[in-house]
Amino acid sequence: MPVVEIRDLSFPGAEVFFHLTDHQLRSRQEPEKGLFIAEGPKVVLSALEAGCAPVSLLMRRKFVDGPGAAVIARCPDVPVYTGDDDTLAALTGFRLQRSWVLGAFRRPPLRKPEEVIRGRRRIALLERITEPSNVGAIIRSAAALGCEGILLSPDCCDPLHRRAVRVCMGAVFLVPWARTGEDCAIPLMKREGFRVLGLALRENCLTLDDPSLPKEQRLAVCLGTEDTGLTDGVLDQCDDIVRIPMAAGIDSLNVAAASAVAFWQLRPR
Repeated sequence: MPVVEIRDLSFPGAEVFFHLTDHQLRSRQEPEKGLFIAEGPKVVLSALEAGCAPVSLLMRRKFVDGPGAAVIARCPDVPVYTGDDDTLAALTGFRLQRSWVLGAFRRPPLRKPEEVIRGRRRIALLERITEPSNVGAIIRSAAALGCEGILLSPDCCDPLHRRAVRVCMGAVFLVPWARTGEDCAIPLMKREGFRVLGLALRENCLTLDDPSLPKEQRLAVCLGTEDTGLTDGVLDQCDDIVRIPMAAGIDSLNVAAASAVAFWQLRPR
């Protein structure tokens, strides 16, 4: 276990934790060389258990021989960067007390939409959702509430964005996901036998508590951005438009909250 003491912000090898942006980490040109950051021992361990390849760890000095030993034992040949609390706070932008271990990992191979759809009963399509916290919360709800796969439009936030990984608490390593092409994969889902639902604020449409919906063998629910919802191009391809019944005075929910309601209500019976 090579433990490396960091003394300043220009220390070579540790730049992945502070100099590189999420966009640079992702490496669109060469995805197989991209990296992502996992924050917190539970999330780091989840990434390791999912088979993600670690590149380096960063943790407070007092945890190297303490609680961090269990994490280090899982990847004994990976460099562990450490330092005094002031240096690490300047390095990361926050005090590591709240997530005392960070892990840099190689991005896993990209899946194809067909792989995510195959054999699933409940999936979700995310269109143009760009807020990492929302994407992370949706993935966490999917893992907890029976949604077995996630498809994302090309302009959705990266599920391995640092904040998305933190919010989903490692669920991104449990729920298979893939990017779609420009056609948003609805024709593919229909060919695979999915009834495709668009969650939108429309009058005179199905409500989410319609008793016929959970009985469907295969369901896909489409979720759009909070500002404008799903595009007409997606809605026009859906088999049905559904809305969540709301009490008086409230017209909508945050998309992450709406996803949790939808996943729970549409789970197979």
